[in-house]
Amino acid sequence: MSTTLKLDFLVVPTYNTFTLGIADASTYPTSPLVTAPTIEINIPTYGIVSLPFTINDFNIFNSASFGMTQVGEPLVPLPDGVYYIKYSVSPAYENFVEKNIMRVDRLQERFDEAFMKLDMMECDRAIKMQQKVDLNSVYFFIQGSIAAANTCAIDQANTLYTQASRMLDNFIKNNCYCSGTNFVNNFY
Repeated sequence: MSTTLKLDFLVVPTYNTFTLGIADASTYPTSPLVTAPTIEINIPTYGIVSLPFTINDFNIFNSASFGMTQVGEPLVPLPDGVYYIKYSVSPAYENFVEKNIMRVDRLQERFDEAFMKLDMMECDRAIKMQQKVDLNSVYFFIQGSIAAANTCAIDQANTLYTQASRMLDNFIKNNCYCSGTNFVNNFY
């Protein structure tokens, strides 16, 4: 059993726009016992929320947990964007760990819908291939946004997210009206 305190947590995908999953990955000393485990989350467009955190467990948060909706009301999807998360414990609040994560669940849900429509369309080969190229580009920007947030490049994370969202909007809006020229020019 560990005799030193080492705080850590993992943000675990829930594949759900309504929930945020955070698993405790800390090691705790047997003595003194830690008290008041607290997670502080800065939610984009909402603000900072401080909540109790269950140690050695998987904690799931939603709009009711964050006070965005009242208990008993329908839950609302959590916003995408950079979440600043700080986990701390007593006896001394100088024991903490902080991380930035880029939440992209809502954008990913839209991407998944567009991707599923791609496989069901009846278009000629060049157009279908162009659509795959376009969706791969969107996916690349989403992953870049996540990587930028993980390395504290917040402005770049937001820029890449916005670009991915715009590209996806354009893809959905213009879905089978592309010419396939980019695919033909770049891959033939």
